[in-house]
This record gives sequence, structure tokens and C-alpha cells, in this order.
Amino acid sequence: MGIKVAKFGGSSVADGIQLTKMKNIIEADPARRYIVVSAPGKRFDSDNKITDLLYLCKTHIDHNLPYDQIFQVVADRFMAVEINLGIDVDLTKYFDEIRDNLRKNPSADYIASRGEYLSAILTSAFLGYDFVDTTGLIQFDSKGRLKTEETNQALKAELANHERAVLPGFYGSDPEGNVKTFSRGGSDITGALVARAVEAEVYENWTDVSGFLIADPRIVKNPKQIDVISYKELRELSYMGASVLHEDAIYPARVNNIPINIRNTNDPDDPGTMITDGVREAGCEESERVVTGIAGSKDFTVVALYKNMMSSEKGFVRRILGILDDYDINFEHLPSGIDTVSVVMSNKSIEGQLDEVLDAFQSRLQPDSIDVIQDIALIATVGQRMDRRPGTCAKLFAALADAKVNVRMIDQGSSEMNIIVGVENQDFEKAIHAIYNAFIGE
Repeated sequence: MGIKVAKFGGSSVADGIQLTKMKNIIEADPARRYIVVSAPGKRFDSDNKITDLLYLCKTHIDHNLPYDQIFQVVADRFMAVEINLGIDVDLTKYFDEIRDNLRKNPSADYIASRGEYLSAILTSAFLGYDFVDTTGLIQFDSKGRLKTEETNQALKAELANHERAVLPGFYGSDPEGNVKTFSRGGSDITGALVARAVEAEVYENWTDVSGFLIADPRIVKNPKQIDVISYKELRELSYMGASVLHEDAIYPARVNNIPINIRNTNDPDDPGTMITDGVREAGCEESERVVTGIAGSKDFTVVALYKNMMSSEKGFVRRILGILDDYDINFEHLPSGIDTVSVVMSNKSIEGQLDEVLDAFQSRLQPDSIDVIQDIALIATVGQRMDRRPGTCAKLFAALADAKVNVRMIDQGSSEMNIIVGVENQDFEKAIHAIYNAFIGE
């Protein structure tokens, strides 16, 4: 029997009811030997996530404001679960340890990570599994970058000593032993790293939705579910805003060709979405659907640079990237023609710097013209079969034309797995509806 690694998100460990569901899921399959947990999430709409409360503690500390009551709310949440489930663990000593460290004004990473830390301690006691802290195992360098291979070796060596274990997600440590966190949602990455280290048969990611949907349900009513998706397709959709799984969680699983299964804690009988190296797996036949998913987001700026004979000028694109680097700005896309290059940037990344960047473009590149298009939304239509189906582009653009959506930018990667269009923010929802209806139907 192969090993399964199961990661449970914040909604799956929010309270005693959810933890009981989690335990039933784990005990239903003995192969689920390594469990990664997030900090408790919201129990109801007006509730607070534990991580948000811990960040609020840090804000109060930084401004010399009382934080004891906020941390007490955190402690009370965990104590309530301990009492309700009759778990035999003394949380008080862990609370005292954290309070002592809070008086020393620790880093935001340390404070935020305590939600996962306490969650894993509580869960391990509830399941009767070993608790394995990820401090010293998930390793970051001095610049905060994950040391992938060192982490893999450390996890492999430690977990070989544990038949069954619960690990906190979201954090590890730097070379000095200080706690270092991933970005929000980083428990997904921890789960993938553990799956790789133990050479898991499958990495299950349990959340509050039954896998990926073809489109955002806030835009398209009752969109169809994706049964099977490839790592590459998921990477494209995650980057463009599909947020069920942290995009950086894909690589560790993909390296060892470990399938990722997105499952719903509240509906464990639903098979969810299987993420594999290809679009087909034995027993998981997907329809001949051309489009796998549609995702996008708003608020981008496109700077179009035109210069006659640009294609003959060496280093032009390199200088563009150098300017962006000077202002610490990431570009999203760089569609180009013979004499044109368009730089697509998120409004958030260039906030307050657009005029300076334009001045730098003008002085250092000396283009014949610069056009700026603001308030653009990007929409990616993703499908591994699109390159084999003639007329896909025509169908997409006909759908947008029929919906009276003006396309301001087009970009297609060399893999021909996706087609990205830029439309005005106000046409974003209309465009997604049009694409979905054209390829998937009502």
C-alpha cells in the first residue's frame, strides 16, 4: 500500500466539528499517514481566522498597544476545541511559551506561524499521531528563499523515524533558526514538500470545495467541475487567479510525478479534482473538452513601446527589464511585434511609480512613441488540447465579438496551452461569461 499525504486547510480544522470530520477521513484510509494542517480558519462569516488575529497581535506590539486580549481570543479558540473533543494535551504550557516570546517583540513570521504550530499539536493529540515541528526541516536561505533539496533531505530523514505524523504547514526556519513563513496559503507548499519527501502515492489537499471549477462561480453560475487537470494547466490557471491551491505547491509534487487530489472535507465522497502529469490517468477519463479552465483578474497597466527598426537594435528588451528591475517591478507578460513591445504590469506593482517608469523608458530607450492603457483585465483560456483543435482562437474571438467586448491585447505562449486576452475592467465578467458559454455551454 502506498503512502498518502493529506493537507487540511483552515476551514477543515476550524473547530471540533470539522476536526471530527477530518479524523473520520483519515481513519477511513490507513494510507493517510502524514498529515499537514493549517491554522484554524473561520467558523462562520463574521468570525476571524486565527492567523489574522495573530498578525493583529504583532501590529499592536509594534505600536505599543495592549495585545493580551487578542491573544486570549486565540488561546480560547484552541482551549474550546481541546475541551469539546476531550483531547489529552496541556495547551497551557504552549500558550505560556508563546506569551513569553511575545514580550520580546518577535518577528511577524514567528507570531503568524503559531496558529499552525498549535493546530498541529492539537491535531496530533486528537489523532494519536506524532507531532513533528517543521522548524529546521523546511529550510530557507538568508534571503528567504526555500532551499528545496536541503528541505527534501531533512524531511526524508526525520519522517523515516515516524510511522504516522502531523506537521504544521506554512513555516520553516532560516539558517539562524528563526521562524520563516511562506506567503499566505503556504501550508499547501508544506504538504507538497512532505509528499515528495516520503515519495507519496498521492498528495490530498482537503479544503471546503470539491476541486477546481472551470470558471469562477462568483461570475458564472454553477460552473462545471474539472475532473482531471495537468500540472501545466493548473500552473497557468493558478497564476491567473484560480486560488484553490497555492501555485508554488505544484513544483514539489511535479518533480516526483505525485498526483495532487483536491478534496472537500464537507463532502468526502466527492472524488474532487485530480492533478496529474498529463490530462489522462487510468480510471480518470476526462471528456474531449478543449478548454480546461478560464481564469483572470483585473487592474493591469499595459505600456506599449514603438520604435522603428526595434528588431535590429540589440539589447532593447534587456534594457526594458533592467528598468523594471531598478524599480522592483515584475512584469506579467511581454507580447511583442517587429517594432513594438508591450509591457504588462499589475497596478499594484507599479503603484505610485508609473510616471517615473515612463520617464525612464523615454530617456533610456528613446522609443518613437509610448502608449499607456490602464484598467485592463487579463483573462486566460487554458486547455492542453487547444493546439490540436483548429478554430479555437476563432471561436474565442467570435464569442467576445458577439458579446461586444473589445480586446485590447492578445498573448499566447509557445506551448499553445493558453490564450490570454486583455479587456477593459468593465468587460471582465462579460468576457468570462462569453468564453465559458462558447466552449462549455450554459
